[in-house]
Amino acid sequence: MKNKKLIGYSLFFVVLAVGFWAFLFAGTENWKSKSPTISTVKPFAFTNQDGRTFTEKDMQGKVCLVEYFFTTCKGICPRMNTNMHKIYSTFKNEPNFLIVSHTCDPETDSVPVIKHYSDSLQVDNRKWVFLTGRKDSLYGAARYSYLLDDPKNAVEKIEDQFIHTQFFALVDKNGQVRGQIYDGLKEDELAKLNEDIQTLLKEKSGKSGFTNSIFTNNPQ
Repeated sequence: MKNKKLIGYSLFFVVLAVGFWAFLFAGTENWKSKSPTISTVKPFAFTNQDGRTFTEKDMQGKVCLVEYFFTTCKGICPRMNTNMHKIYSTFKNEPNFLIVSHTCDPETDSVPVIKHYSDSLQVDNRKWVFLTGRKDSLYGAARYSYLLDDPKNAVEKIEDQFIHTQFFALVDKNGQVRGQIYDGLKEDELAKLNEDIQTLLKEKSGKSGFTNSIFTNNPQ
C-alpha cells in the first residue's frame, strides 16, 4: 500500500513539473538552444549616406546584418548586395531589423558617393544604412567587432591594406555577434541566415541594454 502511495506521489510531482515547464516556455523560443556569441561590437562613430554620425547606439535593440563592400567593385560586391537586397525585402517591415553596410574604400566612397549608391538600390535608409569614415577605424571594426577579416592583416601599413570579403555578420539586439560568419554568396548559408534573423528577432533585449553592457561611451 505504501509503495502504491509512493508511486502515486512520484507520478503527481512528475506531471506537476512537466506542466510547470510547459507553462513557462509556452509560446516562447526559450526551449531552443541559442546560437553562440562569437564576438561583441566595440564602440565606433562613422558617417552615414546622409552625412550624419552613426554609432553603436543606433544599433541598440535591433537585429543588425553587417557587411563590407565598395561602390566601384565589379566582382563579388554586386552579387553580395543582390542577395542582401533579397534579405532587405524579406525583413524591411520588421521594426527591429537593420542592415549596416560599410565601405572598405573610404577614399573613393565619400558621403555623396554612398548616397548615390544607396539611391540606386531604392532602399529605405531607416532599414539599410551605408557608412564611410576613417579607413583604420572601418577596418578595425571589421576585424575586432565583426570578425569579417583576419586581425593578422593589420600588420601592414593602413594605406596598403584592402579588405575584400563576401562574408556577413549577424548582430543581436544586445550587440553580440551571433551564430557564425555567413558567406553572402552561398545559397545554403543565406537560407540559414534568414532563419537565424527570424530567431534573433524573437529574442528580447538584455536587461542591462547596450549602454550598460558591452556598449559604452568610452572607446576601447
